[in-house]
Amino acid sequence: MQPSIKNETKVMRWASAVSDAPSFTEAINNAAEQVLDQLDDRVPDLVLVFVSFHHAPSFYSINELLRSHFGDAQIVGCSGAGVIGGAIEIERRPGVSITAACLPEVQITPFHVQQDDLPTPDSPPDAWEQLTGVSADADPSFLIFTDPFSLETDRLISGLDFAYPEGSKIGGLASGGAQETPHALFIGGKTRRDGAVGVALTGNISIDTVVAQGCRPIGEPMVVTKSERNVIQQLGTSTPLEILRDLFSQGVEKDRWLMRRALQVGIVMDRFATEFGAGDFLIRNVMGMDEDTGSLIVGDVVQEGQIIQFHLRDADAAREDLMSVLDRYAQNNPDTRPEAALMFSCVSRGQHLFRRPNHDTEIFSEMIAPVPLSGFFCNGEIGPVGGTTFLHGYTSSFGLVRSRYPLKS
Repeated sequence: MQPSIKNETKVMRWASAVSDAPSFTEAINNAAEQVLDQLDDRVPDLVLVFVSFHHAPSFYSINELLRSHFGDAQIVGCSGAGVIGGAIEIERRPGVSITAACLPEVQITPFHVQQDDLPTPDSPPDAWEQLTGVSADADPSFLIFTDPFSLETDRLISGLDFAYPEGSKIGGLASGGAQETPHALFIGGKTRRDGAVGVALTGNISIDTVVAQGCRPIGEPMVVTKSERNVIQQLGTSTPLEILRDLFSQGVEKDRWLMRRALQVGIVMDRFATEFGAGDFLIRNVMGMDEDTGSLIVGDVVQEGQIIQFHLRDADAAREDLMSVLDRYAQNNPDTRPEAALMFSCVSRGQHLFRRPNHDTEIFSEMIAPVPLSGFFCNGEIGPVGGTTFLHGYTSSFGLVRSRYPLKS
């Protein structure tokens, strides 16, 4: 049944729910009915839907089912290894997450792009404006969901950063698929199998971003004094290998164990920063070590003059990092309460890392607010660090949604 009340509300309203019913139709109906009940049967303007790969045979029927509940609302979403809705994380079993929003004074511009549509690196900003259908002057915020096998996500988000430097970009890579059951992207009444889908949101809406990268620092921040692309050859007056040997000899047993298995490099992205804390580092994998030269190979380009610090990753570090970045957001925004939140979490987090369900969602609800919280478990997470948008791994990337200004009466 479609909602019976026309959306004339003058306040932003969000609702979110999940269903783990094994039947796809039953799951869609259950989640949709919960959402409409939360909205008092008002017609939403935007519907976000995330569906676990268990329902792959039914992906092409999703539009008809959603239209029966939500009418002409803009629908966007994708498939995932697990889904999140109503602050509940569903993993390792079938799941459907539906989030709906009444967005007065907000313009919603959906888009679907394929690899061949992407402008070249030397294209002007207006090429990206033509791609998304939104002017940079409108100051849009973007929700982006991509297929990791058919589109260069790094190229897409770097282009959007170039054309829309002030706009937030958040989302994730579809997950749970394989060659036999490819990922699904949902947009404009259709199920797509390649490229990227998303929406640009303009008007009376703002999306604050928080990225928890799941690591804790060890040692001290150091200046890169010699490097070549992704090879760090010298830190200060020492080689990376010399510094790591010192850290290993001074470390406790747990840190030594993690240095062998979960060593990461944090790169400070803000060159003007003088103090560094959680959220200031872009975390990248250590790819290898040259025993002869003492050089370190990392998963990103590192330039001379940048500051790095070694990090370790495990469940305790991920918990501490999440609480730290959320606390920083709360301290910096004491009078801000989001209307809703979106969470895009790595498939390697959740129960796989924390050995229990709902870890990240519970901490978010306790530390920020018990608001509608939804998303999915990703093959890679999109979110900013130091003012630049990156594709991450092992993170939980949050978008906190609020109005820009009080709505007119």
